[in-house]
Amino acid sequence: MAGAVVAVMVLTLLMPDYLRLGAPWLLPLGEGLLLLAQIAGDPGRIDRRSAALRTVSIALVGVLALSAVWSTVRLVDDLVHGGPETNSATELLQAGSVVWVSTVLTFSLLYFELDGGGPAARAHRMPAVPELAFPQQLSADLNAEGWRPRFIDYLYLGLTNSTAFSPTDVMPLAPWAKIAMAVQSLVSLLVLGLVIARAVNVLA
Repeated sequence: MAGAVVAVMVLTLLMPDYLRLGAPWLLPLGEGLLLLAQIAGDPGRIDRRSAALRTVSIALVGVLALSAVWSTVRLVDDLVHGGPETNSATELLQAGSVVWVSTVLTFSLLYFELDGGGPAARAHRMPAVPELAFPQQLSADLNAEGWRPRFIDYLYLGLTNSTAFSPTDVMPLAPWAKIAMAVQSLVSLLVLGLVIARAVNVLA
């Protein structure tokens, strides 16, 4: 999880200025401080249940989501109205790739943080009724004793939802999960569709 946050911070620094919210250092600094606070409060495995740590985790995901939404809106606006990167296929594909990967990582972190009350809650007890139903939770034949979803499971969910534009092996059961996956699919479809179409148009 920490690696994914650091990756988003690096991608934010690599973004062109017109796609970044605020000064180049502002969001990465805020994200880094929140991440350090979370690690200091619960080093190692994320299994310490604390209202303060939960607040820090939600704040971190909120900042990441705000950055991803802002970058996506700016990119789409540039594509529709003509921005500084829209006349170069290389710059456009680079900017689109950074925004898309950032969105995948952000939604993966959102699923990781919200599913079943968060990683600390899941470490103590998996919910009787899942909010995001993994294959191991749907089939007794696949359910290994003591299985818990890890961040890699949520990263796979975020990646496949952004490429297939629909659930693959993980089914959203809770309303928030359905809304989040629907929003991610629409954002990914919008970014990929517009970026590829514009890049092909420039190359042609």
